[in-house]
Amino acid sequence: MDNSGASAYQGDPALGLTRYRVGGCVRDGLLGVPCKERDWVVVGATPEMMRARGFRQVGQSFPVFLHPLSGEEHALARTERKAGRGHTGFAVDFAPEITLEVDLARRDLTINAMALDDANRLIDPHGGLADLKARRLRHVSAAFGEDPLRVLRVARFRATLDRFGFGIEPDTLAVMSDLVASGELHALSAERVWRETEKALSSDAPVAYFQVLDASGALAELFPELAALKGKRHSPVHHPEGDAFEHTLWVLERATRLTSDATIRFAALCHDLGKGLTPEAELPRHIAHEKRGVTVVEGLRTRLRIPKAFGSLARLVAGEHMRCHRVAEMRPGKVVDLLERLDALRRPEQLDKVLLACAADSRESPTLVHHPAGELLRAASRACQEIDAGVLAANGKQGKQLGEALRQERIRAVKRILIQARHEQSTHGA
Repeated sequence: MDNSGASAYQGDPALGLTRYRVGGCVRDGLLGVPCKERDWVVVGATPEMMRARGFRQVGQSFPVFLHPLSGEEHALARTERKAGRGHTGFAVDFAPEITLEVDLARRDLTINAMALDDANRLIDPHGGLADLKARRLRHVSAAFGEDPLRVLRVARFRATLDRFGFGIEPDTLAVMSDLVASGELHALSAERVWRETEKALSSDAPVAYFQVLDASGALAELFPELAALKGKRHSPVHHPEGDAFEHTLWVLERATRLTSDATIRFAALCHDLGKGLTPEAELPRHIAHEKRGVTVVEGLRTRLRIPKAFGSLARLVAGEHMRCHRVAEMRPGKVVDLLERLDALRRPEQLDKVLLACAADSRESPTLVHHPAGELLRAASRACQEIDAGVLAANGKQGKQLGEALRQERIRAVKRILIQARHEQSTHGA
């Protein structure tokens, strides 16, 4: 698009516009958090005026414009009227007569309904600053209950702002519960549900996200695989934290302390999903939950269209975490088989991710610093990697013979690692 219109405004096409900084940048600035990107609301303008200034229009349901120099988003002040189901079921009015106050009234939380003008004066018609100081997440108006996405957004904000000690106002949680009961959540697209979930997994406290979804009733609607873990008893000897759901949150919290990698955190969340299918008669044992877990994870991945990097790692952890815990008790050939299923010899970085998720699940590493089973499996993997297939080929091994010879060498190498580990354990125990 031709951006030549920018030159008519002394280098900045925003000059002369009545615009305000809004949303997360205002909130975060008041919390002392560096602003990553600024969003603006423009009052009294039309799409034609914005395009004439060189702004590039994006978005379908309402006009949002990118500043031709900074790339910052400028949205026309707007109001909405419920006209259908779901997050997109709104009729939008962005006439020049729409005021800033009307625009702020349609926002979700009071802490997100503040604005700053060009003189850095705060416009706060809904008490957002007071709620910010009180660490309250409170909805702005009755319009909050018209948008099911806000259930997910509030849960995510609770996770993102956990370090500041924010809590959700009871009235707001009640409206969220009403939204869930209305069935509106089912109108949300899989992509939108996953987008909010991925952001929560990357936050300071992803556990809080799932706790809020559970408290509002949304967990059973959006993540029935997780909700199915509730009430699934564990052996109190191995899992004193409670049922399979509480154990899962415990593991996710530990994974959050271990790594900022959202794929590993998601794998930790999914590691025991197979326990949701354990028959009541088998409890508190969970026989073959790993095999069931792979199927459940695949169903979750398909339903929410979860990216491959997340789904693949979660399937591996769900299917193999128990073997990773028990590697010291396994026969050398079974350890080699495990390494091959994990593709550990070609992709050692993947093995590291699997073992981080397993460390979060392991009571052998209460401080998360030392995970004996993981260290043993890494040592076995390194021993296998040190075997030179070229030497075997030089000795006349080819094709299937070479493959079998390589496997036997790997088994011997792993056997030495296991014998050494068992010797060190017995010596230490003595």
